[in-house]
Amino acid sequence: MTNGWSDVFLGVIAGATLVMALIQVGAIIAALRLARQAQQVIQSVQQDVRPLIARATAMAEEASRTIALATAQAQKVDRLVTDLSRRVDETAGVLQEAIVTPAREGLAILAALKAGLGALRGLRELHPQHGRQTEESEDPLFIG
Repeated sequence: MTNGWSDVFLGVIAGATLVMALIQVGAIIAALRLARQAQQVIQSVQQDVRPLIARATAMAEEASRTIALATAQAQKVDRLVTDLSRRVDETAGVLQEAIVTPAREGLAILAALKAGLGALRGLRELHPQHGRQTEESEDPLFIG
């Protein structure tokens, strides 16, 4: 009987090994299917992501061009403001020379004329004229 039981155990071991082999083959087949599905998902994601990456690259290039244009425009505006400021300063200088300086000179001439007339009046008051005599000068000479 030992021989009978050993055949039974040997048959159980063989059956268990067969079941394990079948499970392993099933697991390998499932892993291969899963790998294929994962590969298909990866390809699908890559196909979906490629246009997004291309768009992002195009947007980055466009942003770079826009920044370059904005920088150039800012430099032009800076030059315009600098030129405008210089021209305003030049215009103010021309106005100073053309209007303010002659006006000051004219005011100086008027002040000189006023001072000269004031000096003449002062001289007139100090020395009375020959034909005209004041009452004070007539009283002492009056006989009568």
